[in-house]
Amino acid sequence: MKHYYLHYSFLFLLFTNFAFAQEQKQIQFKEQYTKHNKGKFFISWGGNREVYSKSDVTFTGKDYNFTLDNLKAHDKPKGWNIDYINPSRMTIPQTNFRLGYFLNDHYSIAIGLDHMKYVMTQNQTVNITGTIDANTPFDNVYNNTPIVTTEDFLKYEHTDGLNYIHLEVSRNDDISSLFGINNTDKVQINLTGGAGAGVLYPKTNTTLLGKLRHDDFHVSGYGMSLKQGLNITFFKHFYIQGELKEGYINMQDIRTTQSPDDKASQSFFFLERLINFGVIFKV
Repeated sequence: MKHYYLHYSFLFLLFTNFAFAQEQKQIQFKEQYTKHNKGKFFISWGGNREVYSKSDVTFTGKDYNFTLDNLKAHDKPKGWNIDYINPSRMTIPQTNFRLGYFLNDHYSIAIGLDHMKYVMTQNQTVNITGTIDANTPFDNVYNNTPIVTTEDFLKYEHTDGLNYIHLEVSRNDDISSLFGINNTDKVQINLTGGAGAGVLYPKTNTTLLGKLRHDDFHVSGYGMSLKQGLNITFFKHFYIQGELKEGYINMQDIRTTQSPDDKASQSFFFLERLINFGVIFKV
């Protein structure tokens, strides 16, 4: 009898151990949500800061055609502000939006809007080449002549904004193990990088040679960009992502006055720093 008792006790322990192991495997399997990205959607919102290269800007119209060399510009930061989440004032700060989908575990495609701001530095001295014959105090023939960009001569900014609407392809790699993180469903660290291209749809605020102020949206050119970033995901669905983005913008059809004959053209490089807050999920 004692022999049977030990035998059945052994079988009971073996069964419970097997059941416990199976339960552990099921738990472990459930915890692999962050191990696979294919089929997941993501959406994010955040803020940005920019640095711009100097740019040659050409202004053309019926009675003028001139180029300003090496024009300097800067962004227009708002700082941490409630406007970032106020639906009626979201376009006032510099913001960025992403909506994307993972094609497989590593690669995603997304549509993005980088709402940057570009402000010509006022009262700088630059060289001007060309002619102005518009019955203004600035009428002259210029040949690499220094001029000061006073407000009565020119105010020029894309402040609502320098809108880069683009499609981007990105790669995502989980590097949590490098930081000793085993349960990535609690915290996961990913390296990201990608490339994008799209159109520029700025709202350009310009006052030129005393003409009436112009401030309207207009498709003005194209842009291309590369990015690198670090993504930290919390509890499977929430993340914060910091990025550095380098890009090139070429705008050959910028509206400058209320006359369709007046326009500007320029190209420049930019360095953008972004921070995004987002969610990732399966439908």
